Amino acid sequence: MQAIDFGRVITAMVTPFGADGSVNYEVAEKLAAHLVDNGTDAIVVCGTTGESPTLTWDEEYQLFQVVQKAVSGKAKILAGTGSNSTKEAIAATEKAAKLGLDGSLQVVPYYNKPPQEGLYQHFQAIAQACPQLPIMLYNIPGRTGQDLLPETVARLAEIPNIVAIKEASGNLDRVTQIRCWTPNDFAIYSGDDSLTLPILSVGGRGIVSVASHIVGSQIQQMVRAFESGKIQVATQIHLQLFPLFKAIFYTTNPIPIKAALRLQGWQVGSTRLPLGDMPEELNKKLEAVMKELSLIA
Repeated sequence: MQAIDFGRVITAMVTPFGADGSVNYEVAEKLAAHLVDNGTDAIVVCGTTGESPTLTWDEEYQLFQVVQKAVSGKAKILAGTGSNSTKEAIAATEKAAKLGLDGSLQVVPYYNKPPQEGLYQHFQAIAQACPQLPIMLYNIPGRTGQDLLPETVARLAEIPNIVAIKEASGNLDRVTQIRCWTPNDFAIYSGDDSLTLPILSVGGRGIVSVASHIVGSQIQQMVRAFESGKIQVATQIHLQLFPLFKAIFYTTNPIPIKAALRLQGWQVGSTRLPLGDMPEELNKKLEAVMKELSLIA
């Protein structure tokens, strides 16, 4: 497969909901366009931040089309089509491929805790079913209960359309090991905003970001500064944004980032149960951080 570049800053976009809990597709379209105008190179639709566990397949399919309409020709779109059922993941990924999306984010199967060989065969089967669609692996053991080990990533990186990984284990040694064992064109993305700069330093490409909903341009500036050798500038931006990186994870993602967007006037609604809403005391702390960074008045 020809090398594909998803860019430096990929936003894992929230799914806006209306007061009745239904998906607000109009706001989703506006938010996607706004993100691309403010530092985002690509958008993950229906990932963890998009509350994929509580979306129906029909809602996800419609969101793919809405975001595609909003950013076509301006940014790439990755469909969150992973599942703990290989058959379901293949079916969803095939539908995304038929829409002409740019890639698929495939999370490590959750709850059933497959062994490493099972993980390899799972991702291999999806890749072979959709050979024309670039795939980004997604390792987040804190949510899935299983860890995709570097040696398995290295095997998977040999499959032509498995081109990247979102590594959210929080382990810098892990990222280093993956970089040592995979080709240079296999892209490693941080899955944690606060680790973007450290991961760039060991061969990462960029970030699949939550914070980029509100500071996308600054994160893009940080990554570009690092790439151009302006390490002190990149570090300064990282340190400035660090309190926000921590604040948007005061509680389970995407509860805080939706609260932050609402503070900026975005009608994204709350999160679907069982997540619930932001506790008032945490909302006040988040508001204080955003005021300190002049993100709200």
